[in-house]
Amino acid sequence: MAELKEYIWGTGRRKSSVARVRLSRGSGVITVNKRPFEKYFVTEDDRQSALAPLNATKAFGRYDILGNASGGGIGGQA
Repeated sequence: MAELKEYIWGTGRRKSSVARVRLSRGSGVITVNKRPFEKYFVTEDDRQSALAPLNATKAFGRYDILGNASGGGIGGQA
């Protein structure tokens, strides 16, 4: 029998940027707009902004994250 996965869904907005994310228990793989996290957020500042909630809750590396971001710039999406 197939294992059911439990997801946590979230939406974030800043100015005209919108990010929708899906979290599931895993090894910490992060994908944004079908690209690896490091390829989508190329600057260290944007990466730190995007990872700040995970670091604050000590959840970094415990969830796989699939995100869709649109509108605004990369900084707002982060």
